[in-house]
Amino acid sequence: MVDENRLEGTTRNIGGKVKDAVGGLTGDAYTEARGKADQAIGKTQDMYGQFIDEMKDFASAKPVAALLSAMGVGVVLGFFLRRR
Repeated sequence: MVDENRLEGTTRNIGGKVKDAVGGLTGDAYTEARGKADQAIGKTQDMYGQFIDEMKDFASAKPVAALLSAMGVGVVLGFFLRRR
């Protein structure tokens, strides 16, 4: 199953391209800038969704390695937060 962030990110990216084009055709710099911002946000959200999908696949394929990785991250974070 595809993460919802991938779908939302792709939709936002496409909407941003449309806004960018409309802003360029009408000479509206605000709409054009908003379109570029939406494209950047959409790409980032899509990449986040891809990362989540890959982590789910990794956890399904190698549950012990995923658990040990999560424990390692928790120990390192606990060590750094305790030292504050």
